[in-house]
Amino acid sequence: MLSAFTSALRTPDLRKKLLFTVAMIAVYRLGATLPSPGVSYTNVKACLKLTEQSGNQVLNLLNLFSGGALLQLSVFALGIMPYITASIILQLLTVVIPRLEQLRKEGQSGQAKITQYTRYLTLGLAVLQSSAFVALARTGQLFGGLCDQDNPQYQIIPENTGIPMWLTLTVLVMTMTAGTGVVMWLGELVTDRGVGNGMSVLIFTSIAARLPGEGWTIKQSAGTAKFLLVIALVLVIIGLVVFIEQAQRRIPVQYAKRMIGRRMYGGTSTYIPLKVNQAGVVPVIFASSLLYLPQLYLQFFDKNNLKPYQIWIQNWLASPTSWLYISVYFLLIIFFTYFYVSITFNPTEVAENMKKYGGFVPGIRPGKPTADYLDFILSRITLPGALYLGLISVLPNFFFIWLDQKQYQNFPFGGTAVLIMVGVGLETVKQIESQLMQRNYEGFLR
Repeated sequence: MLSAFTSALRTPDLRKKLLFTVAMIAVYRLGATLPSPGVSYTNVKACLKLTEQSGNQVLNLLNLFSGGALLQLSVFALGIMPYITASIILQLLTVVIPRLEQLRKEGQSGQAKITQYTRYLTLGLAVLQSSAFVALARTGQLFGGLCDQDNPQYQIIPENTGIPMWLTLTVLVMTMTAGTGVVMWLGELVTDRGVGNGMSVLIFTSIAARLPGEGWTIKQSAGTAKFLLVIALVLVIIGLVVFIEQAQRRIPVQYAKRMIGRRMYGGTSTYIPLKVNQAGVVPVIFASSLLYLPQLYLQFFDKNNLKPYQIWIQNWLASPTSWLYISVYFLLIIFFTYFYVSITFNPTEVAENMKKYGGFVPGIRPGKPTADYLDFILSRITLPGALYLGLISVLPNFFFIWLDQKQYQNFPFGGTAVLIMVGVGLETVKQIESQLMQRNYEGFLR
């Protein structure tokens, strides 16, 4: 990997792309720390200390993926999450709405239309999410109800400033929505003129920005011995994730020879790569979103005056160290893995396309037998992929139990964070190596 980056820096055009990507990352991190109008950052810091001491998992997880920008209500507070949500929604709607499915089959022009719809939906979601977070900050619920809004020291959006509150809130929502639009634009610029997928690179940056601080917190609270043991375990986990992410089942495909005019076409051999982790991190995001609902429900009630069934929800469904929470989380990930793979990979469609172009799997008849064979192979490799996603995702919960302290509920070295960082890193390195191979290819005539 280091040799690939070294060779890329020696190549003038690749060096420009890498420097452009670094510049866009710097702009993104600047916006993540840029204050939004109407927010008191002195009071934000006071509320953040209370939040870290309470160990609210949902808030700390969202803050991790925004690079620390969400709980500060900065210009880029929403980060890239509205775009990810919009992309997943449109991908699911493609199966339901025939018009979107037709656009997907039209190639580049249809994909451009879907991308445009994704942008519109992203801005709409950004308005909704920014309004929700501003309202939560206004009432003190953004920090789990820990900040008393009657105390001026904890007022995130101060009231007695001489400016109408409705105007302050409107400007704040518009600023955060515009920030989402700028983040989306930066991601597209990185994709077009930089290295790697822009949106993925920005997510990688948000997660990586939080690692040093969270690691230092673990070292100070748990001691050097446990910190070094955690680092060793993290390295082992990363190695296993790299191994599984690279694993794939290759289905051989043979194309029959055809005469078109005076030319002979076909007769080539290729393969269909079916990854063990065909679904990526989407099942983990779905499962986390569902498990967030009980915790969101409890935020609307006084924690000191909960009913018996609410106390049960708090102890079992809202506590990441409970066996019920871990079991439900694990089973939800397995379910959504099968669900998402069935949506994104259609064996019947793949078999029909192969048959149309004269392709066949050796030993398997074209058409329905090929579709059944692909479905059988896919179901076989999806199970280990689902178990892998589930185990990696619940590892932080076991770290919470082992470290035995609530503030580690924002543990950054496991689960979705590792999956995203390793996946983005591998894809970026592959893209750099492919571009280097194109520039250093020597033909037969040399």
